[in-house]
Amino acid sequence: MRKGRSKAIGVKRPLRKGPNRVEKSTIRLLVNGQEHLLRVGNRPDEVDPSHTLAFTLRETLGLTGTKIGCDHGACGACTVLMDGKAVLSCMILTVEAEGKEITTIEGLRNRETGQLDPLQQAFIDHTAFQCGFCTPGIILSAKALLMEKASPTEQEVKEALAGNFCRCISHYHILDAVMSVVRMGGKRDGTSISIHREAHP
Repeated sequence: MRKGRSKAIGVKRPLRKGPNRVEKSTIRLLVNGQEHLLRVGNRPDEVDPSHTLAFTLRETLGLTGTKIGCDHGACGACTVLMDGKAVLSCMILTVEAEGKEITTIEGLRNRETGQLDPLQQAFIDHTAFQCGFCTPGIILSAKALLMEKASPTEQEVKEALAGNFCRCISHYHILDAVMSVVRMGGKRDGTSISIHREAHP
């Protein structure tokens, strides 16, 4: 993919507050359709105000499909969906994700049937990965594009993935995989490209 700024959204981290200035509270995250109530604070069993969303997803919730590469918002490996938009989870504080709907690579599989998302299956079919480290972020960036635009052009796919870097140089296979889903209208074996959401009260 050509170089360029990541299409995922990131924010600069504020300076960490001193331990005596942290006001304890509870935040609510909806991750892959499951609600999590997390206490904010400086103790080991709490989410520190300085923790990034990427750190919390991996270390607190055990969703290790979200990868941390550069940890500076440059490589795109940490990309997840927040309210349907691709975001760089290493550049967003967990407390900033309060009340947001987060989707990680683990959340793309159909929860009822276990069937892979069309993009995940296309990556397998087209061998669009080698080591696989960058793959979750790339798939989620592509997912955000296809949720926004059902039939993007090849150039639009390239632009959407411009901020995701694959060191294994699988870019041609990645493009083939994404475009194969576009050609099928976002469906594979009757499965829609849309995210499968569970009902919540």
